[in-house]
Amino acid sequence: MNGLEQYSGEWRGRKVGILGGSFNPAHDGHLHISREALNRLKLDAVWWMVSPQNPLKSEKGMAPFEERLNSARAITRDHPQIVPVTVEQQINTRYTSETLRILCEALPETKFVWLMGADNLLQIHKWENWRSIFETLPIAVMDRPPAGQSDTPCPASETFAKMRMPENQAPDLAETRPPCWTILHIPLHPLSATEIRARREMESEKNT
Repeated sequence: MNGLEQYSGEWRGRKVGILGGSFNPAHDGHLHISREALNRLKLDAVWWMVSPQNPLKSEKGMAPFEERLNSARAITRDHPQIVPVTVEQQINTRYTSETLRILCEALPETKFVWLMGADNLLQIHKWENWRSIFETLPIAVMDRPPAGQSDTPCPASETFAKMRMPENQAPDLAETRPPCWTILHIPLHPLSATEIRARREMESEKNT
């Protein structure tokens, strides 16, 4: 028993994108990426997998897990296809590679796609056991500002260059055996959690 049994019935046979992150806080940029993924990959849903603590990020400035989870739930309230989940907290994992392995083993009949921004593609080679992420499930890389970032050469794109699918085949990604990945050149959304936190700090300083 790993705590994931609650997902087995409802999500059997469905195509689900997984957007992992701190969501510190959740914002319209996350919604934008999720809506584009739902449309372009023909997904049934997108899970927002809220991380208890990203190993590559400092705990300084990181809001408590429940606060970040509540921000995700609040902003997705009117978007039933976007579902915040607490998978990493439930199975007590720190690394994405381990989380996805356990998740796919627990829900073998759910067709998962890992969603990530182009900024993460450029530095995913720093993640623990990063190659196994490509080997575990299909990956869709979403364009993020600045323009052209998604096509910048990097260790991951070069390592798996032969497994890249043309963008026009994106609707088939969830049904394709990994390793396979594609880049979705979606309209760029300027908002980031870093900018939101900086704006809040400035407003707080003005009011003190």
